[in-house]
Amino acid sequence: MKKILTLVLLLFISVLNAQIKTESLSYYLPTDVTYNEDIPKPAEIIGHEVGEWHITHDKLVYYMQTLAKASNRITIENRGNTFEGHPLILLTITSPENHSNIENIREQHLSLTSKNGGIMDVNTMPIVVQEGFSIHGNEASGSNAALAVAYYLAAAQGPKIDKLLNDVVILFDPSYNPDGLQRFAYWANTNKSKNINPDPNDREYDEVWPGGRTNHYWFDMNRDWLPAQLPESRARIETFHKWLPNILTDHHEMGTNSSFFFQPGIPSRTHPLTPLENQALTGEIGTYHAKAFDKIGSFYYTEEDYDDFYYGKGSSFPDINGSIGILFEQASSRGHAQESDNGILTFPFTIRNQFTAALSTLEAAVAMRTKILKYQQKFYKEAFNQASKGGAIVFGDEKDPSKAYHLAEILKRHNISFHEVASDFSLNGKNYKKGASYIVPKNQRQTRLIEAMFEKRTSFRDSLFYDISAWTFPLAFNLDYDEKVSLNKAGAVIDELKKPAAAAPSNSNYAYLMEWHDYYAPKALAMILDKGIRASVGMAPFTSGNTQYDYGTILIPVKNQNISPNEISQFINQVVKNTGIKISAVSTGQTSGIDLGSRKFRALEMPKVALLVGEGVNPYDAGEIWHLFDQRYDMMITKLDTKDFSRVDLSRYTDIILPASWGSALDKNDIEHLKTWVSNGGTIIGYKNAGRFFDKNDFMKIKFKSRKDSATNITFEQRRDHSGAQVVGGAIFETTLDRSHPIAFGYKNNTLPMFRNSTTFMEKDKNSYNNPIQYTADPLLSGYISSPNLNNLKNTAAFKKGNLGRGNVIYFTDNTNFRAFWYGTNKLLMNAIFFGDEM
Repeated sequence: MKKILTLVLLLFISVLNAQIKTESLSYYLPTDVTYNEDIPKPAEIIGHEVGEWHITHDKLVYYMQTLAKASNRITIENRGNTFEGHPLILLTITSPENHSNIENIREQHLSLTSKNGGIMDVNTMPIVVQEGFSIHGNEASGSNAALAVAYYLAAAQGPKIDKLLNDVVILFDPSYNPDGLQRFAYWANTNKSKNINPDPNDREYDEVWPGGRTNHYWFDMNRDWLPAQLPESRARIETFHKWLPNILTDHHEMGTNSSFFFQPGIPSRTHPLTPLENQALTGEIGTYHAKAFDKIGSFYYTEEDYDDFYYGKGSSFPDINGSIGILFEQASSRGHAQESDNGILTFPFTIRNQFTAALSTLEAAVAMRTKILKYQQKFYKEAFNQASKGGAIVFGDEKDPSKAYHLAEILKRHNISFHEVASDFSLNGKNYKKGASYIVPKNQRQTRLIEAMFEKRTSFRDSLFYDISAWTFPLAFNLDYDEKVSLNKAGAVIDELKKPAAAAPSNSNYAYLMEWHDYYAPKALAMILDKGIRASVGMAPFTSGNTQYDYGTILIPVKNQNISPNEISQFINQVVKNTGIKISAVSTGQTSGIDLGSRKFRALEMPKVALLVGEGVNPYDAGEIWHLFDQRYDMMITKLDTKDFSRVDLSRYTDIILPASWGSALDKNDIEHLKTWVSNGGTIIGYKNAGRFFDKNDFMKIKFKSRKDSATNITFEQRRDHSGAQVVGGAIFETTLDRSHPIAFGYKNNTLPMFRNSTTFMEKDKNSYNNPIQYTADPLLSGYISSPNLNNLKNTAAFKKGNLGRGNVIYFTDNTNFRAFWYGTNKLLMNAIFFGDEM
């Protein structure tokens, strides 16, 4: 009996290994062409077959460089580097004849987007296709397929490939996310067995936190096409606007038990600014995918999932720019092979499907070339007709030129033209200052993109969203703006955008004053405190000389410092140069209001901040905070891993930040360790569901509103859509501020737009002074929220401060650092860090 069981087991292993064997390159390649033997195959360069191991980014780049040297169809460029120093390469693939005339082809192509449509006859023009792979690093079948696709385009021979390369210019990005791809390849490869084990419980299929989906700072880069805050995004956006491709593909993965998805997505969830013809062409391109997948016997589906609403994704960003974005989603093996509802899903199988979709896109581009080129031409003609109605938008902040500059920076990246203001002016109660404000004329090529970036939308065809439903940029930046300003107010067009700068203050033997309004004020204060220079914060407004100083003004005394007045002056000049912050010298402590010697100036200390990371913590929210400190404010922040938390000496830190979490991040011992630290004088700052953690574990009592959600007249089929409609996927709401409270220091307006993507509703405190940030009675500014949730949100609190022993407990219901482009609320966290003891 034992021998029989052994034989059965050996037979099972033999069959299993046969199912998940390493495939040769021929497994992927079409047989209707021949292949140039002089072009190196991937295995000859990287040392393994495509799909045998997960490709690391360094090997991927090396193979692409090798192909470019071997083939006159390919040129390669490096457009910059990731945070981890990986090159952001791009291959341009087309016929040698097109390469010899490539700049003229590009200029002719761009002429289609001019006011008169450029060349009217598009019959002889190549179409431009931008193909990009694996923007989520652990969705690796895309970048691994890029090896085979690039080889095919370099080595295939025959009339079919000649026509393809003559008719198409391919902008080929083999890895949208080098940092994430490298991280995931390491994980999958180091956990691979010789006898590949498809058991989903195997360690190979359970990445260590934070996984390989994100880039270095744990950002989901497929949400950054519109904000363009990350180096990877900026490189691909520059390529996009340099060429304005007709089709852009974005190769992803989804759950293991799925099949393959290609667009169109759910029709009712397409953004209204996207032309209907765009979706019709997407559907027609889909027929080529279907034919190709039928041929190889792979299952697929379309129009049942995903959407084209948020323009910050790779599949939808092209749609507002006269192009056609296409999302591909392949069921993921998440390693080398994994059991699924559809049998054992092997890595080579997933790669072949991605390869097939890449080629079917190019086949569609050849067949539909003139139709798609004419669509782009028509898109911009209609855009110019719309733009001819004129009008302009003004935005700015008289107290904070840095925030306005950073929004202008985004416009510049998207080839949107804008002007400085000719001179200071007021409009509808808002002041727009030269050097801190910009005017955007609507009569320009990018008028539709401008509308998409600035619009406020509160009515929708559908109540379900794959991503956020609002991203109104001036609200995200908390800027004053008006969509109806006369162009008579506009000064010169800004060709070279310059970062705001301030003049160095004169020397003082008494004190220096710095208002807290500018975005980079926290960076300046950190520099000052880190230098060992004493500083304090003003708890009330005052007037010194002819200048009115608001709540939160920073006072830097000259006397009783560890360095001389001359050294202080020199260092203050460095701070001004580095940050662009205005710092003023004063010679007297007498003011109108609180004098500089008042007890209402409170001494500050350099914070030592830690951030909870690791299993259980939401890496997106944690990464946004890490990025804010490290990249924006040049402040050190210590990342404390949940697995080591109980062993850490917390007395080293003044502040610990708890981002939103996925489940329980801390155990009972960790919680007691944290409570002891807070009781001894530490400040704990929590976000979103950290509030329930605070309440449950007696850090601070918080009263939340309960949600009652009954499903009346909802069928079984409708149940998921019903529950999905109660999700706040991401919208913008108005809050009121008590500007005398330290959490609101640096905000000049009495209202503040806040981003929200949760259904956590916190009751107001009975004492009004404990509610410095609260939602208004009519809070919805932009985006979708269900009526029950909107009613629950009205007049609730967004912030709460409590005490535990000698320490502080600070809680935000919402993410103030969303995706690195929510500049308008970043300062709330810095206020909690620097002024927590004064609240």
